[in-house]
Amino acid sequence: MAGDGDGEHPDRRASGALEAEVMAVLWSAGEPMTAGAVQDALATGLAYKTVLTVLGRLHAKGMLERERIGRAHAYHPCQEAAQASAEQMKTALDRGHDRTAVLQRFVETLDPADEAALRSLLGPGE
Repeated sequence: MAGDGDGEHPDRRASGALEAEVMAVLWSAGEPMTAGAVQDALATGLAYKTVLTVLGRLHAKGMLERERIGRAHAYHPCQEAAQASAEQMKTALDRGHDRTAVLQRFVETLDPADEAALRSLLGPGE
């Protein structure tokens, strides 16, 4: 955009942020939602077409299932939020050249409560 110096729009979300917001709405709903319902739940002033486009992309990526409700579709996640997050973490780990170093850096960023939870999941002696 002209005049902003770095070419970034101040209202533009980071890549994937809008998809994450839509997924969060759908996970919290616990039931299928139409694009209009997602738009209302987001309360961000996004255009209906934008929400519909994001839902379509998430469906094409296999993250959402949809069912016909009258003339519209209702969307719901294919997996739980925890499973999706775990898969993202695994993908990030797989991209690293030194898995041990990646895991070490990850653990170093955890707050004490999360570190304690991880240690309890690993079991005694870990």
